[in-house]
Amino acid sequence: MVTGGASGIGEAVARRLAADGVMVAVLDRNGDGAHRVADDIGGLALAVDVGDPIALTAAIERASSELGGLRYLVNNAGIGNLKPLAEYTDREVELIWKVNVSGTFTALRAAARLMGEGAGIGAGAIVNVASVSGVRPTRGEAPYSAAKAAVVALTQAAALELAPSIRVNCVSPGFIRTPLNEMLAADDAMRSQIESGTPLGRVGRSAEVADLVAFLLSERAGYITGQNVVMDGGSMLTSAQMDPVLGPLLEQFG
Repeated sequence: MVTGGASGIGEAVARRLAADGVMVAVLDRNGDGAHRVADDIGGLALAVDVGDPIALTAAIERASSELGGLRYLVNNAGIGNLKPLAEYTDREVELIWKVNVSGTFTALRAAARLMGEGAGIGAGAIVNVASVSGVRPTRGEAPYSAAKAAVVALTQAAALELAPSIRVNCVSPGFIRTPLNEMLAADDAMRSQIESGTPLGRVGRSAEVADLVAFLLSERAGYITGQNVVMDGGSMLTSAQMDPVLGPLLEQFG
């Protein structure tokens, strides 16, 4: 199952897994988008808000029942915002936490039950999608950075509890070109700032994240659990790589 599978990284993951022969359930608040992807790959689509624990648990249980079980889970759904810390409202912070952290926890809990905790080595594998912002916070993303850091910690705690039957790992992408950040990627000046602060000299692609997720779910990664793999083109090796980009935006939106 892939949450947030209607577009961006989630869509790329769903398509990559389907290409490997996996029957995929695409879960997304955007029902039309989920059906579009699922129809293309011969999977199952379910419209659900991952911030609603009751609805999310029911959707995962339904998908597991219809597909004959659950072997892999990718917690990809997430939201963020960009504004000065003092200007965030309680509602905005609550929503960021509810989707990124509570949604990930709810899906992890449901998956642990369905995969059969203690059922034996290799019962299942889970990958949570966090962000480089959770490892190296950036300006204007305080609640988002905190939430993604929590996803990393949750990954490690779950890996301890669910071993040896279920492996749990995390992927923290840097700047990946998706529909959500197309405005930045399409702006020549902003893209140039990002590329100049990235040792590999370019922005990342969703398909590259999907390849990494597919690897971590596979038996080739059978001795890997509790890890957070940063995939940022080397940008964490530079100092404040995103400041030249986020600084002006923060001033603009603030």
